[in-house]
Amino acid sequence: MSDRADRDGWTSPLRRRRRSDWASQTPTWRDARPGLIAEALKRASARPSGNWFVVGSSRAVRAGDRPYGRTVGGVEVVLWRSDTGELRAGPGVCPHLGAPLRDSRVVCGTLVCHWHGLALKGGAAAGWEPYPVHDDGVLVWVRLDAVGGEEPTDRPVVPARPQAGSGVDAVYTAVGRCEPEDVVANRLDPWHGSWFHPYSFVDLTVARPPRGEDDDAFVVDVSFRVTDRLVVPVRAEFTAPEPRTVVMHITEGEGRTSVVETHATPLTAADDPRPRTAVVEAVVAASDRRGFALARAAAPVLRPLMRRTAGRLWRDDLAYAERRWALRSTGRFPG
Repeated sequence: MSDRADRDGWTSPLRRRRRSDWASQTPTWRDARPGLIAEALKRASARPSGNWFVVGSSRAVRAGDRPYGRTVGGVEVVLWRSDTGELRAGPGVCPHLGAPLRDSRVVCGTLVCHWHGLALKGGAAAGWEPYPVHDDGVLVWVRLDAVGGEEPTDRPVVPARPQAGSGVDAVYTAVGRCEPEDVVANRLDPWHGSWFHPYSFVDLTVARPPRGEDDDAFVVDVSFRVTDRLVVPVRAEFTAPEPRTVVMHITEGEGRTSVVETHATPLTAADDPRPRTAVVEAVVAASDRRGFALARAAAPVLRPLMRRTAGRLWRDDLAYAERRWALRSTGRFPG
């Protein structure tokens, strides 16, 4: 390996580490101060969203004969693409007699209700009014002013990502019985990583917690586990650019500029006693290694693997978020 590195500058991203026991880690509970996490959550909650909500992946809303449906904040939403691929969205309830438009058909870019044939091209018609939408190339957003209750904006707060076409992206979605703040709070607690997810993370250290509004990033040194003794060390920053989004940027090490975006979209209305939240996580992996072009070419094969990895983490983290909501809703949450 050293001869090859001398010859063409190639170095392996993998590092060997000593085998260690889970219980031998340095405890992180003193550093993971509830007040610090609560303050970070409070700052995130105060930032404007412009009433934009992530609905799903761009690939989920395909051109074809079937629309895409999602309930956001208790409001049924239907999305589809015109015959030129332009995104359309609006209420998912037919204004005529209430048919679920998510079950209708798209014919030549026009949504046609399957109950009585009301045709919707994307503009106002028969009492149906469109919603503003945004397709950022990875995710689809819809603006619901009645749900968000904020000053609307023309565009959502889309996190900085690797240059378009330079990475491999995958989107994973799961649903939990909690509120968006419980998902965000989970992501604003990086200290649990190597304790709660030892199959994925080791040697996690929060190098610098947030210091306030002007310095609001969690800076984390962590190693991604490949095998029991082989890891990939990186430095990452966690930030919350808006109330329902937490972003991890890899700033140093293998995959620098890669991002993991966690978006929490409420499915139920704000006053629902049994809230449900969709976690929509977008992973955009990038690398400046010459061989990464092969990864881009193999993206259709890699995406299911990336989603499976995200799914394993979120099976644990949704349990964490659901537990937090259960304690909050009964007044038993510590602090």
